[in-house]
Order: sequence, then structure tokens, then C-alpha cells
Amino acid sequence: MASSTALPTRAFKTAKSFETWLEKNQESAGGLWLKLFKKDSGKKTISYAEALDVALCYGWIDGQKKALDAEAWLQKFCPRKASSVWSKVNIGHVERLIKEGRMRPSGARAIEKAKADGSWERAYDPPSRMTVPDDLLKALRKNKQAEKHFKGLNKTDRFIIGFRLQTAKKQETREKRMKEIIEKLAKGEKFR
Repeated sequence: MASSTALPTRAFKTAKSFETWLEKNQESAGGLWLKLFKKDSGKKTISYAEALDVALCYGWIDGQKKALDAEAWLQKFCPRKASSVWSKVNIGHVERLIKEGRMRPSGARAIEKAKADGSWERAYDPPSRMTVPDDLLKALRKNKQAEKHFKGLNKTDRFIIGFRLQTAKKQETREKRMKEIIEKLAKGEKFR
């Protein structure tokens, strides 16, 4: 797969034009930096939400976002890697796209792979719905210093902890991560 610096930068005025590009390039391109114009630029552009829908239909996913200039920003899109982590938000989008009849064969294959390897079941919650797992609460009660530090964490740090636990593929991995999290919390270390 091409490095991020080697990826082309493209702007599309409509979802249809991005879809046409993906139809032709989905197998050969390692990804692209999609140039999205800001609303106040006055330039016609595909929206981020439209681009994500199109990408998901073809088994692609959004990645890094970076500033470009006063008029636009860049959003990376690339083919989804095997056994990559799914978000529950994207699963919701995919289910809607299937109902709308928009899913393409490459997108359907990405979904089937995720269901087969378990990453579909391990999809993580968005920050707004991330809850503290019961086993973490139990472990925190056993370590008062870790519990105290945890209570002072902001939403982002709590999300990072929840994400690490939700995305563990094996129970042993989850237990190892739990131990590391408790140790870090007890020391008052940051998660970013």
C-alpha cells in the first residue's frame, strides 16, 4: 500500500463523482487525500458525510484529517485493512446503506470479513456512548489511587480506555490491557 505522502489529493464536487472515481480506482489505489472545501469557501464540494457513505459502500474507510488552507481541509480515505477495527457508528451507516441498496460487492466483502474474524462484534462505541465496563469498575475499587485518578479523567481519556478494552480480540489481551490501565492510573499517567 502506498505511503500517505504518495497518495494523490483530489477534490470532488458531488458524491456521484467520488463514486465514479472509486468504481474505477478501488482496487488499484492505495488511498487518497480528499480535499473538502469549507462551507464559507463558496466552492461546491462533496460533504464529509457523503464521502464516508460512498467509501463504506466500496469497503474503504476514513482516516487521518489534516488542515490544508483557509478554504479546505484534507481527509484521508483508503481501503479497509483486513481485521481492522469497526466503530458502531460505521456499522450503523453500513446497515442503512444496505437498506438503501447502495452497498457494492467490495463493501459487502469487507463486512463479511469483519463478521468472520469477529471485528464486527467487537465494534467500539462512539465517545458519546462509551460506558465504563463493569470489570474496570471492579478493578478500580481494588486500587483507590487508580480509582481517584480515573474519576478525574476527561471524556477523551475515558474513551481511550474504553476503546482499548472494547477492541481486545482475546480475553487474555483484555486482561493484560486492564492491568496496564490500572497501573497507569495508579501512577497518574496520561493516556495520550
